Amino acid sequence: MEKPIIAITLGDVAGIGPEIVVKSLFHPKVYEVCRPVVIGNQDVLKNTLFLYDKTTKVNVIKKPWQGEYQRGTIDLIDMQNIDVSKLKMCTVQAICGRAAYDYIEKAIKLALAGEVDAIATAPINKKSLHAAQMDYIGHTEILAAITKTEDPMTMLEVRGIRIFSLSRHVSLRQACDLITQERVFDYIIRCSETLKKLGVTDGTLAVAGLNPHSGENGLLGDEETKYIGPAIKEAQARGYQVVGPIGADSVFYKTLQGHYNAVLSLYHDQGHIAAKTLDFERTVSITNGLPFLRTSVDHGTAFDIAGRGIATEVGMTESILVAAKYAPLFKKQS
Repeated sequence: MEKPIIAITLGDVAGIGPEIVVKSLFHPKVYEVCRPVVIGNQDVLKNTLFLYDKTTKVNVIKKPWQGEYQRGTIDLIDMQNIDVSKLKMCTVQAICGRAAYDYIEKAIKLALAGEVDAIATAPINKKSLHAAQMDYIGHTEILAAITKTEDPMTMLEVRGIRIFSLSRHVSLRQACDLITQERVFDYIIRCSETLKKLGVTDGTLAVAGLNPHSGENGLLGDEETKYIGPAIKEAQARGYQVVGPIGADSVFYKTLQGHYNAVLSLYHDQGHIAAKTLDFERTVSITNGLPFLRTSVDHGTAFDIAGRGIATEVGMTESILVAAKYAPLFKKQS
């Protein structure tokens, strides 16, 4: 079987994106499991390489099939959209926001055309996007808009734990309002189908509780008895392997011990805190519901350390490896 082609976007080039992408492509394991092609800017990439490895060459290509895909050479589709003489590191700039969007858009087009098997994205900056008059909160919203996908799902993966989220970038008040029987039931189904697409066919999905001790039968809140529990029972009646609600103070630990194959958390921070506390650097975000697989680091542009050579590439490397692991399974099930 041919190794999957993974499109890697540079992200906001005033941040740590170029650094962590370049450092990731120094790892032999990446080339053992996939064919990585960078979507970015040649001058930015060469300037970054000059700081870390002057022996690695850049191979500019037009199409992914033209890549050499061997360690010591970085295959690049050059968008030619950054004047490096005007680039200021660690700064919000419209040119960087626009360039970051262009990289994502190009990667999406390649994925939709079947020219790459998955996308792994470096971090972008919301303020830079807005400076470029791009009205998006982040990657997920861009991916959804371009692919015309309604309500894509986020799944975190770290050390074998998979965590879905019922809501993303909304206030905590709004997140609570989104907890309805219909939505929880819909997400149980969607989570279960997503796991199948990723080749996870064994095990049980756990739904986290919202309130302390899952509400203690209504003493500490009634969302579990009114909405969450009934949704779980409905899904069970239809044959889905799901249990809960299970208190959020124990469900992630139990999943780490292998009791469940994934957790449906009920709001953004509930799942993200658990994943990042377990291993901040290796937490990978996977966007599900798209016509293709997309993975990403689960951290930002780190303007406070960009350009200093101290950013760790662990998360970027992990996101590429996870994309390579799941891409063939995702494609097979699609």
